[in-house]
Amino acid sequence: MNNKVIAIDGPAGAGKSTIARKLAKLLNYTYIDSGAMYRALTLKVLLQDADVQDQDAVVRIAAETDIDFHHNSIFLDGRNVDQEIREEGINRNVSCIAAVPEVRRIMVELQRKASKGKNVVMDGRDVGTVIFPNASFKFFITASVEERALRRYAETLEKNSQADLEDIKLQIEQRDNVDSTRVDSPLRMAEDATCIDTTGKTVEQVLEEVIKSMNLMGGEY
Repeated sequence: MNNKVIAIDGPAGAGKSTIARKLAKLLNYTYIDSGAMYRALTLKVLLQDADVQDQDAVVRIAAETDIDFHHNSIFLDGRNVDQEIREEGINRNVSCIAAVPEVRRIMVELQRKASKGKNVVMDGRDVGTVIFPNASFKFFITASVEERALRRYAETLEKNSQADLEDIKLQIEQRDNVDSTRVDSPLRMAEDATCIDTTGKTVEQVLEEVIKSMNLMGGEY
């Protein structure tokens, strides 16, 4: 592999995106949020008033969609959608769309295309198992459901939005179930990945643990 890829997988709310973003900045790598790409597609499906349960319609839209990253921002058909893809409607529908096998195949090609010719830190749910099985380094970032729910709750309150902790916890549990039981590219830890539990740890502590693991593996980065 000419270019380096650091794969960071894990469930929703575990902190993988934060770690991946900071690691990319530290190493001067390109950060790619693979989950954001599914969010962008979900946004397009909703904007077109398509039924998220209509797999044929979703696949058709996916095949006609361009998603890319520029300066660590995500662009849907040439338009910056960093903020729109974080709305609650996206949270509630993205798992349904991400579970469609043909959609995942289309997205994997887009993800590989977005990474071509770059040193990349990519986070998601199947980066180390499907998208880049030969990644230079692989990590699986996790945390307890309670911890993840509290983090998401705090984030929602910071945006001055109403939030219900139990509802958020239920959403996370449902998302975990959908992601880990889908037939195509389920959420799972790659056999050669390093697992890091972020429960009770600061971002700095987790980042230090990631760097230490990479140094111990002796790979160049």
